[in-house]
Amino acid sequence: MNKPRHPFLLCFLAMLLSPAAAFSQAPPAKPASPPMSLQSTHGTAGGPESGTVVETMNAGGYTYVLLDTGREKIWAAGPQTAVRVGDKVRLQGGMPMRNFLSKSLNRTFETIYFAAALVPAGPGSAPAPAATPAAPPTGMPNAHASAPAAPVTGISKLADGYTIAELFAKKNELAGKKVRLRAQVVKVSRGILGKNWMHLQDGTGAQNQNDLTVNTGAEAGKGDVVVASGLLTRDKDIGMGYRYELIIEDAEIKIEKPAKP
Repeated sequence: MNKPRHPFLLCFLAMLLSPAAAFSQAPPAKPASPPMSLQSTHGTAGGPESGTVVETMNAGGYTYVLLDTGREKIWAAGPQTAVRVGDKVRLQGGMPMRNFLSKSLNRTFETIYFAAALVPAGPGSAPAPAATPAAPPTGMPNAHASAPAAPVTGISKLADGYTIAELFAKKNELAGKKVRLRAQVVKVSRGILGKNWMHLQDGTGAQNQNDLTVNTGAEAGKGDVVVASGLLTRDKDIGMGYRYELIIEDAEIKIEKPAKP
C-alpha cells in the first residue's frame, strides 16, 4: 500500500475509523469555510487569503509561514512546500487553531491557520485546484468514543446534578447553563489545542446519546469516576467534521474515585 502523501493525514484517517458512540448519525461534514480574517480582498467573498512571506520554516512535515496581508500579519501552515521570504502565497482553505503548541518547533502560536495547501499567488500563477479540507495537524479530538470494554455501571446521580440521558433529553433548555454530573472517564485525549478532551459515560442514555465530551485543563485518567461541571453547549462545530451534539468546554473536574490499577 502506498504511504499517504502528507503525514498529517494519518491521524485524521485513524480517527475516522474509530467506532462512533457520541454523534454517529451526524450528516457528512462540509469543508470548513475560511474565517472572516481569511476572506480574500480579491475575487469572490470567502476566498483564500494571500500575503507576502516574511518568515518561513519547515518542521514535522509542514511549512509554517508568517504572511503580511497588507492589513495584518498572520501565521499559517500547510503541507511542506517550497516557499521563500518575499514569495506571495495564498491559503487554500483555512482552519484557525488557538494556542496551538507545535512540539516539533517547541513553540506555541496564539493563532495559526492550517490550510490544505500553500499555493503561489504572484502574477501568472496557475489557479489552485479545488480546495479540500485541511487535516488536523496533531490529531484533533474525535467526536466519537469507542465503547468501553465493559458497560459503565454503579454511577449514582448527583443530588444537584443530571445524568447524561437527562442532559440530552433537556438539551434545549439546558444549553448555555452550568450543569453538573457524575460519570466515568472512558477515553482521554491529552494536550490537544491546549486542553485535555474526555469522554464521559454514566450508564444512562440511548445509543448515540450516552457519551458526553468535555474539554478541560484538569487531569483525569481512563476509568476515573469524576464530577464534571461547566456550561453546556449544544451543536458545537469546531470544523473539519468534528461536531458535538453536546459538549462542556473548560469543565471543572474533580476525581471522586480513581480507576483501579
